[in-house]
Amino acid sequence: MTNAPKKPLSTRRSVLGAAVGLAAAACATGAEARGKPAKRALRNTARRDFPVLVGSANALRGMKLYYQDLVLGSAPLDVAIDVVKVVEADETDHSVGKGGLPNEDGVVQLDSAVMDGRTHNAGSVGCLENILHPSLVARLVMERSDHIMLVGRGAYEFARAHGHEHTELLTEASRKIWLRWKETMSSKDDRLAPPEDQRQGRAKSSAERAELALIDHYLEERVTGTIHCSALAISGEVACTTTTSGLSWKIPGRVGDSPIIGAGLYCDGEVGSAGATGRGEAAILSHGSSAIVELLRGGASPEEAGLEVLRRVTRQARRAAAWQPGLVDGEGLPTFGLNFYVLGLDGQVAGVSLRGGGDYAVAEPENGPRHEPLVALHPPIGEK
Repeated sequence: MTNAPKKPLSTRRSVLGAAVGLAAAACATGAEARGKPAKRALRNTARRDFPVLVGSANALRGMKLYYQDLVLGSAPLDVAIDVVKVVEADETDHSVGKGGLPNEDGVVQLDSAVMDGRTHNAGSVGCLENILHPSLVARLVMERSDHIMLVGRGAYEFARAHGHEHTELLTEASRKIWLRWKETMSSKDDRLAPPEDQRQGRAKSSAERAELALIDHYLEERVTGTIHCSALAISGEVACTTTTSGLSWKIPGRVGDSPIIGAGLYCDGEVGSAGATGRGEAAILSHGSSAIVELLRGGASPEEAGLEVLRRVTRQARRAAAWQPGLVDGEGLPTFGLNFYVLGLDGQVAGVSLRGGGDYAVAEPENGPRHEPLVALHPPIGEK
């Protein structure tokens, strides 16, 4: 990450053509030095003349800050991690990092993974506690160990050994939401929630009323949020990362799809990249991200590949409903959400949604960082 002031997008575009030319020349020169045909070395750059970022909607803030670094030649994994770190450190985002909603014991446990298409290597952490940036620890696992995944206490000690500070991740806001959930989850325990009239009576200021509304919102809708970012550099290299605090109120020790290579993310330097947010169990069972990349390898477009995997998820949910009826509704459609974000080496992108609605984030030189609507396989939940 650089501390230098960010240049405006218009300035960055003025240097893009020169940067592309230099990158192509460097690839050709390197190939000749190794005695290999330049055409082979340029295989990944000849089809694309711009760098691209794609990811979940909450990645947009980070893209606005760090897309210029990708334009100016930074490594795609550096940029992807910088993008997600913005949300990891944001206490107001209750689905990722600090301020994330905890497990049923009130403990925030983080999952994250990174993958580098250039080396086809990856690293991940699961159930990581008290470390601010799990994406950085996942990168350490990839680069400073011969392992792919570390979990729990081992992941924490590994992070501390590499200089990461112990950080309290449960914020006051998240603690209040969790405590309210504990008090209202059952009428057959000894916990008592404040009477409704007492709660309203105490909420005399607009700030207090807003706090109660926020708490009620998170009790009504269980958080499954995550952040994903895939990056394609001018050089043709591709990388990705996914990071999350996981499903709110989860059983302690639960690991979702985010740190599982092939489920929550996958990239291949010969093909492209994909990542997921939403119901982690569905992404794991479909091995969704790697399945999408393999469909890209077979010639499918990013949108076609993403929608095909969502069709598989639908069929899988219908079969699983025999033992878990709540997975589908009366129309046989999944009752949960799942999104995929897909990036091909030619710069094509797609954001697809199982149950419709919402946006995804994308950044490229022509229009800069922005939101685009997700392409839905089925109508939003509650609509026909």
